[in-house]
Amino acid sequence: MTLDTQTGRDIAHAAALLQSAEVVAMPTETVYGLAGNALDADAVLKIFKAKNRPFFDPLIVHTHAISEIGRYVKGIPGQLRPLMELFMPGPLTVLLPRTGLIPDLVTSGLDRVAFRIPAHPLALSLLRSIDFPLAAPSANPFGYISPTTAAHVQAQLGGVIPYILDGGPCQVGIESTIIGMEGDTVVVYRLGGLAIEQIERHTGSLKVMSHSSSDPAGPGMLESHYAPRTPLIVGDIAALMLEHSGSKIAVLSFSKKYDVPRNYILSPQGDIDMAAKRLFAGMRELDATDADLIIAESLPMGGLGRAVNDRLQRAAAK
Repeated sequence: MTLDTQTGRDIAHAAALLQSAEVVAMPTETVYGLAGNALDADAVLKIFKAKNRPFFDPLIVHTHAISEIGRYVKGIPGQLRPLMELFMPGPLTVLLPRTGLIPDLVTSGLDRVAFRIPAHPLALSLLRSIDFPLAAPSANPFGYISPTTAAHVQAQLGGVIPYILDGGPCQVGIESTIIGMEGDTVVVYRLGGLAIEQIERHTGSLKVMSHSSSDPAGPGMLESHYAPRTPLIVGDIAALMLEHSGSKIAVLSFSKKYDVPRNYILSPQGDIDMAAKRLFAGMRELDATDADLIIAESLPMGGLGRAVNDRLQRAAAK
């Protein structure tokens, strides 16, 4: 059945749908999420079906306060609580030991659940208006580029979900950083919108996990992800343009303009935060052209550059 997907800013309407075990798209500062009642396995199943997401890939749960997170986990390790107090609301997700209130479907049967508090006023208002947390992976078909505007969601999930809560363009533009504990060590399971350097200022050295190709330990750890339909390769743009001179090429560049008809510049000023914010929109725009191939370059590794490069490498993975 095809639905008439509406877009608007009606928090009460979105809340009523969620209370009826429906799913809605909601804005966050990172990307738009496809939200459903995290305590209702039937609602969570609708998320997986709408996205065509494999059941072995766990979901992030959203709520509006650290005290709310405490209702659904067995405890918060001492090293993680100060980070949560510093960076929540914000683009930080924590893996914590779950209680039986969280359905197995949310965590893919794993004993930890991923929680975050989004830093978006509409998302927080929605979460405060309901009495349950929301499971909310990115609001896109599984494996495709994450949405950063309501129009992106409509283009991908229009006809599939009933409502999109429109909060404007996302301000961070890439998914949250996911952390947890292994023994006494803080571990980064996914690079994201909170830079590693910001966390390290408060933890000292930490461990950064490489992504997993199967049975991920947390959400968003699959090797191939965030990918356009047009093949994408990452490397030296000038060399790759020569190598593929017989193809219709699109170029995703950091700050330099290239003499090609399909060139998306992430930040003419060379601003890494702006590049992160524009990454998924740029990938979408080039994916909508007639290009045979998208050529992209890595960003400098400081700040959010590391997370952007992670997304590019996964978009290029076969």
